[in-house]
Amino acid sequence: MTEPTKLSVALHNETATAQLMADLALLVGPGDVITLTGDLGAGKTAAARSLIRYLAGDEELEVPSPTFTLVQGYELPSFPVLHADLYRVEDESELEEIGLSPLPDATLVLIEWPERAPSAMPQDRIDIALTHRHALGSNARAADITGSGKGAAVVARLKALREFLDTSGYMDATRRRMAGDASTRSYARLLRDDESVILMNSPQRPDGAALYNGKSYSAAVHLAENVTPFVAVDEGLRAQGLSAPAIHHFDLDHGFLISEDFGSEGVIEGDPPRPIVERYEVATDVLAALHGKTLPETLPLDGQTYAIPVFDIEAMLIEIGLMPEWYLPDRNAALSEATRAEFSAMWRELLKKPLAAPRTWIIRDYHSPNLIWLGNRTGIARVGVIDFQDAVLGPQSYDVVSLLQDARIDVPENIELTLLSRYIKARRAADAGFDAAGFAELYAIMSAQRNTRLLGTFARLNRRDGKPHYLRHQPRIWTYLQRSLAHPALGALRDWYLANVPPPQSPPHV
Repeated sequence: MTEPTKLSVALHNETATAQLMADLALLVGPGDVITLTGDLGAGKTAAARSLIRYLAGDEELEVPSPTFTLVQGYELPSFPVLHADLYRVEDESELEEIGLSPLPDATLVLIEWPERAPSAMPQDRIDIALTHRHALGSNARAADITGSGKGAAVVARLKALREFLDTSGYMDATRRRMAGDASTRSYARLLRDDESVILMNSPQRPDGAALYNGKSYSAAVHLAENVTPFVAVDEGLRAQGLSAPAIHHFDLDHGFLISEDFGSEGVIEGDPPRPIVERYEVATDVLAALHGKTLPETLPLDGQTYAIPVFDIEAMLIEIGLMPEWYLPDRNAALSEATRAEFSAMWRELLKKPLAAPRTWIIRDYHSPNLIWLGNRTGIARVGVIDFQDAVLGPQSYDVVSLLQDARIDVPENIELTLLSRYIKARRAADAGFDAAGFAELYAIMSAQRNTRLLGTFARLNRRDGKPHYLRHQPRIWTYLQRSLAHPALGALRDWYLANVPPPQSPPHV
């Protein structure tokens, strides 16, 4: 059994309480249990209210005390939250009636007065004991936080985060929740006077078990498992004249950093969203400029060096293997062993050309959610890039596909082809020997590779990670895949997909 971890925090006012609960909210998620203890009026409901409002991104959200309803539920943007008050519970058997025995899955649960049903409380939890501290002020409290079982690591991380904020000078900043992504990272805006910066929480952890030749999926395909690559690549991109956010403070050991806030003006508009063509043109120019340079394969990092991983054949094959592993079973089209071997052999042959092509930095998720428009800058600096920690060395066509076949929004084919021509024209202007036809073939191959992987990735995010909203992107991915399979070089692969890969279902309303 893991030893409990303890943290004591003096809360001089309601603002300090809100800051503490926002910091805790950055680190917890569905399946976690937080118990709140203390006398009547100690501030249990106020603490729970602060956490719920932070997760909701709504300071005015009505969060009543559940003293009379016993349980209050909230369907929040990130995950559902259950707020319970057991003060009026007389017997633990009543918990079943109110939906707390067993505790609900995939939900963050906040429980006041847990001592009314002690044996029903899980071993894995975070307990916040609140007591008055009148010597510090009429509204002052002390919060003694104890993490037990799995909660011990969360409280240890909370302690490290608070120390990082303190030494960086942002402990008193106002926290504002930011939407996360498909990763384990979480983000907050820190507001202080007229300044706004971004706090990133990037816990060190692999994506999945060691199923790929003794490696986790993230290690096998060279995805970042800690914050180190972000810091190194950030400085590398800035050195090449690209707009990556300046990093003000970082803690490589714990995975925290504070960086420049680019704001939220994007490169898309409308509902449903569509590309702002002029901004996509600049984003295309960014890639053409970067790909025309000879780039280093190692980057300086805090007195050491970081070697950018190579996007090798095994990584590419493992990525596309997510399609037969996760997508095809969902479509009741699982492959036989022989057909799967045929799939792998076909791809191994097809990938020889991109692997032999000139290598560059692949930013990896160079598409609309990760591109910020910086209208006060000039030239290619007008496109801010915020997601690049998974950067690898590989074919130049990969990021062009990522941008022009945006997984999150529809890019009409005429816009895709116009921008692809823009990229090729820029490359040929800088290098008369640039092979336009050869690049178009590599573009088609990496499109098929990326979109095959995404069909599997989105199926996995639904089934393994409980994120069904990613399924709505599958029909778009399928459309892009059909475009790339139309290239003559992919004729055999097109026939194989036609025989073995059914299209996605219409996305559910999620």
